[in-house]
Amino acid sequence: MDILNQRHKVGLGGVAIGTAFSDISAITANDILSTAWDAGMRYFDTSPWYGLTKSEKRFGEYLKSKRRDEFVFSTKVGRLFKEVPKDQVPPTMWKNPLDYDFIHDYTSDGVKRSIEESLKRTGLSYIDVIYVHDLSEDQVGDRYPYFLKQAQNGAFKALSELRDEGVIKAWGMGVNKIEPILDCLNSADPDICLSATQYSILEHEDAVDRLLPAVKKAGVKLVSGAGFNSGYLAGRERYNYKNQIPKSIAEKYEKLKNIAEKYQVNLIDASIQFVLAAEEFASIIPGASKPEQVIQNAKATQINIPAEFWTDLKSESIIYEKVAIPK
Repeated sequence: MDILNQRHKVGLGGVAIGTAFSDISAITANDILSTAWDAGMRYFDTSPWYGLTKSEKRFGEYLKSKRRDEFVFSTKVGRLFKEVPKDQVPPTMWKNPLDYDFIHDYTSDGVKRSIEESLKRTGLSYIDVIYVHDLSEDQVGDRYPYFLKQAQNGAFKALSELRDEGVIKAWGMGVNKIEPILDCLNSADPDICLSATQYSILEHEDAVDRLLPAVKKAGVKLVSGAGFNSGYLAGRERYNYKNQIPKSIAEKYEKLKNIAEKYQVNLIDASIQFVLAAEEFASIIPGASKPEQVIQNAKATQINIPAEFWTDLKSESIIYEKVAIPK
């Protein structure tokens, strides 16, 4: 069963609404969600991690007034949260999180508890897709083998059971690296995986060679997170959630920008169309900190981009010779 169809090609991700880059107010968050809905977006993705439960609550506050069968909603498991005094909130990337601390937990009981708490926070009657979140070395460091084994014995089996019982419709990994998805494919039966930062117009060679063939063989679909490399392709001075821009990426970006200017192509439109050109990707879910960004994202697939733009990118070795390009 394909949980995502043409209506879900471009969705809304919840990182910015969780105050990742600026302290977005509840009013602005609601405006972003409302704009997304009015623009026709029907896929919404968040996580209890974003804003230490803040993003999830904000998504729920808006979506619980909508007909539940009108949209697809995904959230994540892998961390459990407990309320703490403000002075005990751990330092995180969030600008204004709620007062919670957390632990990583990929056990069967932890996953089930996480889902129950997400349902309470959002006020939704069910969750469509569950992603096993941040089970990767960039998040858990050298404890990755330990947590992977915990997930293989716990989370993966529990989520397959919940899917088979009809409690959720699909599950998979939600990670910033390729290896955890490959490890999951080798030991479980996921349906759809959220791949963040690994497939963009600037960086995709490794995914083309290793990730896309593996998911295609397994019959698993992908969703793209951070398809703008967390804002870099939109002109922000950050790359994949870090303020340091790799020199090779900065040089490639300048060449990309020059060719885009030559053909009067907006890089947001190009970035979205580039990801969706790969048949393995069912959806892309950019975040937004302003309503106008949502509108641009929603329109991106309708914009005509000259074929010469893509052939120039290949001939200049800005994009990989084997990568799929829009037709």
